[in-house]
Amino acid sequence: MVCPAFDEPAGAVVEPGWRCLEVDGPLDFGMVGVMAGITGCLARAAVSVFVLSTYDTDYVLVRGHDLEMAVTSLARDGYQVSEYPVHDD
Repeated sequence: MVCPAFDEPAGAVVEPGWRCLEVDGPLDFGMVGVMAGITGCLARAAVSVFVLSTYDTDYVLVRGHDLEMAVTSLARDGYQVSEYPVHDD
């Protein structure tokens, strides 16, 4: 289960500290390699990821301490990264 830290179920074992980057969607099902490109970029930067996909778009979760490296690496590889709010939950 993935949820905001403030919304975790009572007694749940949690792994806090993740930050979410949203892939601007909706993404057409015919698009190939979008997540491979993003995760490949982050792998080259040694940033561990957890990916969630929905009908409309995808989300890439990175550990909070890797957020700046993730954003820098994506921008360096030509991905447009919009401003992102940081919430310390």
